[in-house]
Amino acid sequence: MTNVTVTIDGMAHTVEAGRSVAAALLAAGQRAWRISQTGEPRGVFCGIGACFDCTLTVDGTANVRACLIPVRDGMTITTDVGLS
Repeated sequence: MTNVTVTIDGMAHTVEAGRSVAAALLAAGQRAWRISQTGEPRGVFCGIGACFDCTLTVDGTANVRACLIPVRDGMTITTDVGLS
């Protein structure tokens, strides 16, 4: 399988093409990428797009569900917790 390069919180990461953004974040060691209104860290929860725990910013578009979007070369992913 081919690889693509994505930028997560300003750092370049090589990711297997076809993975979801959530899978790419998990592979990069990032378990949470937003903070809930109650201050709890959130990442992937259901993994099928039914909930909104995995939302983040992709290429400047906020509130994207990371489990539903496949990575693509040059993608910029911005989290709210900056764990990268």
